[in-house]
Amino acid sequence: MVRRSTTTRTAVVQVTALAAASALALSACGGGQAPSADAAPVATDRDIELSLVWWGDDDRASRYEEAVALFEEQHPNIDVQTQFQAWDDYWTARSTEAAGQTLPDVFQMDLAYIHQYASNNQLLDLSSQVGVNLETGDYDETLLGSGSVNGGQFGIPTSTNTLGMIHHDDLLDELGIDPPEAGLTWDEYDAWIREVSAAGADHDPQVYGGTDYTGTLWLFIQWLLQQGKTAFAEDGSPAFEKADLVAWAERTQPLRDDGVFYPVERAKQVEPLTGLQVNEAATELTWDNMMAGYAASAGTENVDLLPLPTGAEGSQQFWKPSMLLSSSASTQEPDAAAALIDFLVNDPEVGKIFGTSKGVPAVPAQKDAMELADSSVEAKIVAYEDEVTDRVTADTPIPVEGYGVVEAEFKRLGEELSYGNITPEEFADQWFQSAESNLGGA
Repeated sequence: MVRRSTTTRTAVVQVTALAAASALALSACGGGQAPSADAAPVATDRDIELSLVWWGDDDRASRYEEAVALFEEQHPNIDVQTQFQAWDDYWTARSTEAAGQTLPDVFQMDLAYIHQYASNNQLLDLSSQVGVNLETGDYDETLLGSGSVNGGQFGIPTSTNTLGMIHHDDLLDELGIDPPEAGLTWDEYDAWIREVSAAGADHDPQVYGGTDYTGTLWLFIQWLLQQGKTAFAEDGSPAFEKADLVAWAERTQPLRDDGVFYPVERAKQVEPLTGLQVNEAATELTWDNMMAGYAASAGTENVDLLPLPTGAEGSQQFWKPSMLLSSSASTQEPDAAAALIDFLVNDPEVGKIFGTSKGVPAVPAQKDAMELADSSVEAKIVAYEDEVTDRVTADTPIPVEGYGVVEAEFKRLGEELSYGNITPEEFADQWFQSAESNLGGA
């Protein structure tokens, strides 16, 4: 955890033309709206303290700290206190804060939770800040819309990503096995995992072909799209049958039975890292932006990305904002909070700092500012998104209210499945029970 000590600043700076310039730029670009009387340019005649919180690891923390230092240089009267947690702990802490109306001034938001927090009036509607302290004119309207709930703008996307397969080529070279090929089916991928795990059985440490991906709800949603089905109906209820979920869990049961997947016991030991990050698993299915952090943890840049396995309806991949930035509805500093969000999503120097570690930047100015060596991991992520464009044929599945809860339950049940404590049928039954309790129309 990082906690920046509060520093009293007496320096008072004159109001700059930044807010006015932002408003002019916004009016010149599409996607903006007129400034609202509810917002004012961030104050510079008094000391302001903001809290900024995110989920992530030490690598992300160091990047945020560097970006915050630049923001504080530009806003000498604003002190930003920072903190971060691992994913699960992060949402536990936010839930507690939401109940007490003490959410941070600015914090990372995920698509899985934005409906829940916005619908419960826990997020600041940033619409009134557009053209005053926040510029959104350079955003793709569809991407910006992912942060909109019931007509309000409750989150600003930081970057884009899509699902992919990270492969660890150092490990594969040691085992003498080629990476999987683009366009393989799920069954072909499973067979490849089995081949690698057999070859890595005598390796020190033992190497597995991949981790058990069954307990990842986004991957199940992707698989459903490849079967010509959708995950949720308009009323928020599941749009698929229990039989679909049983089929998803059953198809990987042989790999669990035969000890082919990276062992769940070991996976829990190395958390918050993964098998690939500790150089014990050759592949992982996850969001493409994760590769930069994975490579840093594994101590190698000899990693790369492939599209996900395909289904009956083809790839059906989709773009998703890797994360958004939101502000608390109870913040005492809405103008300064909006200015911090604006800086983090628009400033070119921030683009240089983060690169693709949070995904490919959503705003062209940040994407263009990235300084990427041709063979770098970040260049590979950008190249992957360019190459996979033809495979991105599905609309972004916008999670319904309650998604975060059922996603966490999906993960928990996936672990129980990996331990052998439940069957695929019990996995489906228990998840649907959670859905009935937590999803709007279930």
